Amino acid sequence: MLSGPIRAGCYNIPVKTNRKLFLVGMMGAGKTTVGRQLAKRLGKTFYDADREIEARTGVRVAVIFDIEGEPGFRKRESEVIEQLTALNDVVLATGGGAVLDPRNRDNLRTRGFVIYLHALPPVLWQRTRADKSRPLLQGGDPRDRLEALYAVRDPLYREIADLVIETGLQGIGPLLAQVLARFDEACKLSA
Repeated sequence: MLSGPIRAGCYNIPVKTNRKLFLVGMMGAGKTTVGRQLAKRLGKTFYDADREIEARTGVRVAVIFDIEGEPGFRKRESEVIEQLTALNDVVLATGGGAVLDPRNRDNLRTRGFVIYLHALPPVLWQRTRADKSRPLLQGGDPRDRLEALYAVRDPLYREIADLVIETGLQGIGPLLAQVLARFDEACKLSA
């Protein structure tokens, strides 16, 4: 496993990154796990948009969905994305549906370096099938729902991504090493 803070190639390029990294991708893609480790390695503050919403409201995301529905949750999510993307020296793991709002996509695309952690629906299903805390996978056939969400969201993730990382079934160590190497490579190309 990698250890200690490092400075990747983009770290000191203020124009695009402004020292901000935003992780997007489907539920189960590894945004929170990778984001937490990435922030640690780069000496940045980590935020998870869903956990931030929970901290501010005092309830789980699933409860917000139950009470306010998806539109109420998305409104809260947009407010949090607006605020967190304005901070410097952060790694932000967004919720899977954050890209549905054009304003969120604009904030992510223009305020930092966006990394899309991509995994295909069968892999996502393996990672999320036992997780009962995902409101959009409750009821009906969760596999079909995951496929439908992927079909809508994948093009939106790609639209704003500066870098796409295939997560596959690898562990966090190799995945983090790949993210750091590809991030450094992408920054050198854009410098």
